[in-house]
Amino acid sequence: MSRSAGLLGGVTTAGPAPRRHGAPWRTFLVILALATPGGPPLQAADCHLARLAELPVTMSGMRPMVHASINGTDALFIADSGAFFNSLTPAAAAAFKLHLDSSHDLDMRGVGGKAQASLTTVKAFSIWGQTYPNVTFVVLGNDLGGEAVGLLGQNVFRVADVEYDLANGVIRLMRPLDCNSLPLAYWAKATAQGVSVLDIRTVSREAPATRGVAYLNGSKIQVEFDTGAQASFLSLAAAKRAGVAPDSSGVVAGGSTWGVGTRVVKSWIAPFQSFKIGDEEIRNTRLRVGELDLLDIDMLIGADFFLSHRIYVANSQSKLYFTYNGGPVFNLAVAHRPESPPAAAAAPAADTNDQPSDAAGFARRGTAFAARRDFTQAIADLSRACELAPTEASYFYQRGLALVGNRQPDLALADFDAAIKLKADDVPSLIARATLRARRDGSVAAVTADVDAADRVAPKEAPERLAMGELYENAGQHAAAVAQYSKWIDARSRDDVHMSEAMNLRCWARAQWGQELDEALADCNTALRLRPDTAAYFGSRGLVYLRRSNYDKAIADYDAALRLQPNLAWSLYGRGLARLRKGDSTAGQADIAAATALRPGIAAEAAKKGISP
Repeated sequence: MSRSAGLLGGVTTAGPAPRRHGAPWRTFLVILALATPGGPPLQAADCHLARLAELPVTMSGMRPMVHASINGTDALFIADSGAFFNSLTPAAAAAFKLHLDSSHDLDMRGVGGKAQASLTTVKAFSIWGQTYPNVTFVVLGNDLGGEAVGLLGQNVFRVADVEYDLANGVIRLMRPLDCNSLPLAYWAKATAQGVSVLDIRTVSREAPATRGVAYLNGSKIQVEFDTGAQASFLSLAAAKRAGVAPDSSGVVAGGSTWGVGTRVVKSWIAPFQSFKIGDEEIRNTRLRVGELDLLDIDMLIGADFFLSHRIYVANSQSKLYFTYNGGPVFNLAVAHRPESPPAAAAAPAADTNDQPSDAAGFARRGTAFAARRDFTQAIADLSRACELAPTEASYFYQRGLALVGNRQPDLALADFDAAIKLKADDVPSLIARATLRARRDGSVAAVTADVDAADRVAPKEAPERLAMGELYENAGQHAAAVAQYSKWIDARSRDDVHMSEAMNLRCWARAQWGQELDEALADCNTALRLRPDTAAYFGSRGLVYLRRSNYDKAIADYDAALRLQPNLAWSLYGRGLARLRKGDSTAGQADIAAATALRPGIAAEAAKKGISP
């Protein structure tokens, strides 16, 4: 049984739900149907919207995070409107001691290729203040990073109309009563906002995703609304139909992303004259483009669009209503000029009905501002949350992150201190403080003390283990770094898209350490099998060969690394040393000089590790 579930940056796109284990959304429907009507009235006297449930959302970067409970234990999920079904990572399933059923033929196809999946049943799954028995989850995919254990998908969200108000930190399930075809963007009248309307495909169990049509440079494209996608993403094929290719004028490299399977997808940032969706047109914009293969979908409309808009998905009408919140519509890592604002939606005035009334509300809105890089507003809201709830560690942690983004490291450090004082075993705060200390003054004792504390309390399969390993490695604690990487690697399948990175990190740590070189070579070989032609991996293996005095193989690997990425200082330095040891003084000194020009302190760094001419 093959399912389409393209995973982009931890985000699944649509596909039919498994059939063999029942339909847990029916339970959601029964309980939600008991909700008491009563909500905002609309234009007709008999039309009302019933708010069935509200799901608080905290933005972690560009990921909308929500709390739920698995068998009585709190768990953080990514709210993913593009996921066809709820899912857990394999590491999370192991941590919760869930039984996996792999007796069926179930695989997922995504941007990273195919991945095998299992199913599991959670005896008690709690969300919206209700507990649901025997809920099925798909178990697949890659480590999601942070504290996310999985995705909440369309089998939760499609049970009613859905309002995505991420800028205010909430997702609402709504049910229109006697509204017929009336517009359902109930907030727009209060704020005098222009409402854009888009026809969407009628959702069903077999086709649960929210899909519609947009226009790119006048060319029709099929789009899917995907809160789990950290940035909106356009397929390269659709970009070419609109007249834009990777070698077109103004196109720049956009880094890589990942999906289901082990393939990493290259991306570009490309300029477009117009992007029109519903009644809104964005002129002179830039979009992220990549080699996606999402079957009949040309573009994922990601969390960036959801943050800059308030969106009502009227499954009851097969329509989508949205208004513009203000700010950039698309979140890009690389952009040369700002896009023109949407032509049909001027920046709105504040809606006083949506002002937070408690610390949690201010904190959620603050993290939404931080996700949009409006750090001034984020700090103001999070400061209010800290004032209202001065014993809640997470608010100080979140404000610390916003202060880091706002380039106020001293204040950020004070907030991380406060968070840890309130909650001494808070792993994210400990890692955040260690990372900030490492950047500011490189205090080995302080950094390792924080990572040691995190190591004592973090589960062995915690995704933070990679970050902890890098902190140890940068502090010169190579054996401790190897231990952290090993814990992460041992808890995951070789199919995890981050496995090649983890193997390379462990190889590099062992090579820097100068110990366990046979194991280091095996790690680098595995990394290169998983992701061939990766410059950093050749550089790591080059150092292993240099340590083993196999200078010809070291030079060959450094040559390969430098062909792919000519300005790698460590590869230049290592090749210089290998050439010197082979007696080629001229070429060796030239490499060392080039490495020193790129990284002036590299000779001293290498000497500390016993690597010298």
